Amino acid sequence: MTADIVSSVDNGVGRIRLNRPKAIHALTPAMVDAITAALLAWRDDDAIVAVMIDHAPAPDGDPKLSRGFCAGGDIALIARSAKTDCVEAEAFFFQEYRMNHLLFVYPKPIVVFMDGITMGGGVGIAAPCRYRVATERTIFAMPETGIGLFPDVGGGWFLPRLPGRVGYWLAATGARIDGADALSIGMATHYVASGVLDDVKARILADPASLPAILDDAHQVPPPAPLDAQRADIDRLFAADRYEDILAALEADDGAWAHKQRAVLATKSPQTVKVALRQLREGAQCTDFADNMRNEYRIGHHVIRRPDFVEGVRAVIFDKDNAPRWNPATPQDVTDAMIDALFAPLPPEKEWTPLPNAGATIA
Repeated sequence: MTADIVSSVDNGVGRIRLNRPKAIHALTPAMVDAITAALLAWRDDDAIVAVMIDHAPAPDGDPKLSRGFCAGGDIALIARSAKTDCVEAEAFFFQEYRMNHLLFVYPKPIVVFMDGITMGGGVGIAAPCRYRVATERTIFAMPETGIGLFPDVGGGWFLPRLPGRVGYWLAATGARIDGADALSIGMATHYVASGVLDDVKARILADPASLPAILDDAHQVPPPAPLDAQRADIDRLFAADRYEDILAALEADDGAWAHKQRAVLATKSPQTVKVALRQLREGAQCTDFADNMRNEYRIGHHVIRRPDFVEGVRAVIFDKDNAPRWNPATPQDVTDAMIDALFAPLPPEKEWTPLPNAGATIA
């Protein structure tokens, strides 16, 4: 059986390759544990100069199995657990968030190649890394509100720190952006054509101490970012922290783009759009990444017990009818008390904690 994570050391570079192509490398608990174990093994090893994270080539180069870096987490596992006692789901969130935090505070440079689909859990791997390489194939998104979840894995920290209100728009709508967009808003640090990635990786493996210079040399000027044309509209129409106010602003605008956003939001869970907006507002106030992850774990613990998550997964992933029956059905029916309950602290023994001695937030 082929391992879903392939880790190795090559000339001072610790390599982590996601290797679950039939699922677009979606993360399982075992994959999270393997990534964490590799990072911990290399952290204090003086022979390791840098870490490289990418996805393994598809078997026989099959284009159907070469679609992306990481499509997210194992949503099916989480949904099955949510239908019962939630124990497996909570354990997955706990360990995944520890991995996210470890990546964020890691003392050695990490470069991640976001070639192709990079969504949800894939963003949770990529966003904390020091160097984030996008390509013309990159499709970046946090689509969780469409399945009654929320943009976790650090979304509460990274998204509100993007320019203007772009992060709030991404969180609420689940919009997909390309590699040029990702570079434009700072989610990527470099842009490199997918056809030369193998050469760039080979150069890094040959001279890991020159990693920053190699990436800078390989960086290319991307095509114009489509998102740039919408930034003013995003900042204006998604300016409010209150969902009803965003909807009112969109309703008052007769432009085609605003109409499209209204249609998109109508498909999302009203509950979890409200959760996402508050999550980002609170995450923007955090000064330590661990505090943000503790908050996200609380939300995750509560939200999987609400009906929207299981229903969203049914509609979008299992039955694929794309007709979820949200409960509550409208933003107006999602009360402040409901949202407060989803952010409530857990008993001390159930709260999320970073890995022991993981390190403090690096500003």
